[in-house]
Amino acid sequence: MAWFDRNKRHDSGEWTGFLERGVKLEGKLESTGTFRIDSAMKGTLVSEETLILGEHATVEGEIDGNYVIIAGRFDGVIRAKGRVEIQTKAIVTGEIHAPCVLIEPGAVFDGSCHMLGSTQSSKPVTIPIRSVAARA
Repeated sequence: MAWFDRNKRHDSGEWTGFLERGVKLEGKLESTGTFRIDSAMKGTLVSEETLILGEHATVEGEIDGNYVIIAGRFDGVIRAKGRVEIQTKAIVTGEIHAPCVLIEPGAVFDGSCHMLGSTQSSKPVTIPIRSVAARA
């Protein structure tokens, strides 16, 4: 995935920034636009637009976002208003709370997924998942 490929669907908002390999962050990070992380982080991520955890990301904590794309490692709780996308080389453990979850072949997800309804009054459906797709 190109960092700033403006033709991609996930890049509808303005880029707010990124954390490059070699950076370590502990705490809370808030972003109003598209933000990419390719570093180590422990804490809370809050994103109003698109949050991308790149292939080199190692994140532990919580994500409160809209559209979350994971290509690296994540351990914790994800709450998304829109969509969570777990890409082929990603390893995700923990909980996902979202109305839409996409897990690509080859991705690893070990945890529980709470599929939220289109209205807040809907009761969520909880699906325990442990998936390790065979790599060709």
